[in-house]
Amino acid sequence: MRHLLLIRLDPAAQPVQGPDPALAEDMGKLIEEMTKAGVLLDTAGLRPLDESTRIRLSSGELTVLDGPFTESKEMIGGYCLLQTRSRDEAVEWASRFLRVHGPEWTMEIEVRQLDQQ
Repeated sequence: MRHLLLIRLDPAAQPVQGPDPALAEDMGKLIEEMTKAGVLLDTAGLRPLDESTRIRLSSGELTVLDGPFTESKEMIGGYCLLQTRSRDEAVEWASRFLRVHGPEWTMEIEVRQLDQQ
C-alpha cells in the first residue's frame, strides 16, 4: 500500500525563530530510519505560498491565481510518500514525524492511501 502524507500547518502558529537546529538532526535520523525500513519512497518540503499558483475551475471557467493567498490560514508545507503494509503502519510513521517536531509546533498530517489502479 502506498500512502501520501500531506503535512499541513498554519504559518502563523509556527515558532517565530524558525526550526530548532536539533529538529533537522532528529528529522534526518527519522528519515534514515524510514529509508532503512524500506517505507520512505519520497519526501520534501514545499516552497512558500507566495511562490505558488492556484488554478481554479468554477462553472467551466478557469482562473489562475498567483500567491500569496491572504485567505489561507493553513497550507501544505510538505509531503511524504510511503510504502507500508497497512494504514496503521502509515499512521504510526506519521505520528512519529509529528512527535519529532516537539510541542512548539502546531501541525497535522493527512494520511491518504493512493488508488492502486
